[in-house]
Amino acid sequence: MRAVIQRVSEASVTIEGNIRSSIRSGLLVLLGIEDADTAEDIGWLSRKITQIRIFNDEHGVMNRSVTDTGGDIIVVSQFTLHASTKKGNRPSYIRAAKPEVSVPLYEAFVKQIEEDLGKKVGTGEFGADMKVALVNDGPVTIIIDTRDKQ
Repeated sequence: MRAVIQRVSEASVTIEGNIRSSIRSGLLVLLGIEDADTAEDIGWLSRKITQIRIFNDEHGVMNRSVTDTGGDIIVVSQFTLHASTKKGNRPSYIRAAKPEVSVPLYEAFVKQIEEDLGKKVGTGEFGADMKVALVNDGPVTIIIDTRDKQ
């Protein structure tokens, strides 16, 4: 799994002109799933996201997690995170998992992150044409890949 995590002061997902999810302070998580991903990846990545200390404390130091701040999360499935641009100018998405694999893993990830965060999270809609808006706070953007657990 590959996640792009953005600290936001606000974010929303709109589908067909209707706001599906919106948050104020928290995290917007773009999630890419590949065939090799497992339930172990879900648990590790969810804990990492909910515990990563990228919010400022009272001294202005990034020392608090989204859980510590009571912030919210939106998780949006994004197969393009596994694009290969090695050959030519047209990206290949061969590494991205097909819907029969990725949908159950995406749904399990959302459920796990809700459990780890202790509340509901916003989502997009798998396979929909979504308009994602955000105000990146900082800006702070972190990329985490479960194949490279650093």
